Amino acid sequence: MTEALRVCDLKRHFGGVWAAAGVDLTLTAGELHALIGPNGAGKTTLVHLVSGALAADAGSVTFFGQDVSLLSMHRRAALGLVRSYQITSVFPHLSAQNNVSLAVQSRRRDWGSSLRLWRPAVQDTGIAAEARQLLEQVGLGRRAATLAADLAHGEQRCLELAMALGTRPRLLLLDEPLAGMGPEESARMAELIAALKGRLTVLMIEHDMDIVFRLADRISVLVAGRIVASGSPEAIRSDAAVRRAYLGDEVVPLP
Repeated sequence: MTEALRVCDLKRHFGGVWAAAGVDLTLTAGELHALIGPNGAGKTTLVHLVSGALAADAGSVTFFGQDVSLLSMHRRAALGLVRSYQITSVFPHLSAQNNVSLAVQSRRRDWGSSLRLWRPAVQDTGIAAEARQLLEQVGLGRRAATLAADLAHGEQRCLELAMALGTRPRLLLLDEPLAGMGPEESARMAELIAALKGRLTVLMIEHDMDIVFRLADRISVLVAGRIVASGSPEAIRSDAAVRRAYLGDEVVPLP
């Protein structure tokens, strides 16, 4: 099976605190891999390190066989290593259609008109058609002309997913994609994420354990900057070290 991501002995400290204390993690192409752990375990920091948003103090990140440890976040994204954020990141004063059009345009290689990016993005019929297809995919087809600022929170998260997909990622890093959603919105987002399984590789941080154990092919547990367990949902559910990590944690009980 093809290896999509390999993280070896990745380290990052902030003062005297090790947010990543020698993380080893491997993802297989096409799998949905969930990363869980108590608050403050270093999950978001690890996503920052993998995406290139933060530089590691030590260790390596290999993406489909290529060492990307020294590449910028932009260069990694151009290779197909794309991320979302805990806080929705869209252009609020642009329509849903134009948000996705810009994401589609961003992956193009002809950057000669990069300083005039907006005009080609909105006028290119190919870009517009792809953007509309992505909006349909995430259930926002009828909201294409709506300003992002006027979308409900769950719709904005779906828009952000459409924008990420517009870059045609090979590996998608999802940082709490269900954050702030109600039950119906969460169920819709879970369906969208489930539909990505097998089409691309996904590394997902999520606090909703019911969703994690229902969707994930494999789960890794991060505690104090270290992976303490990694395996199938069934193996993680019965792992004694995982139980100890969550002992007394009423916010994130294991299902």
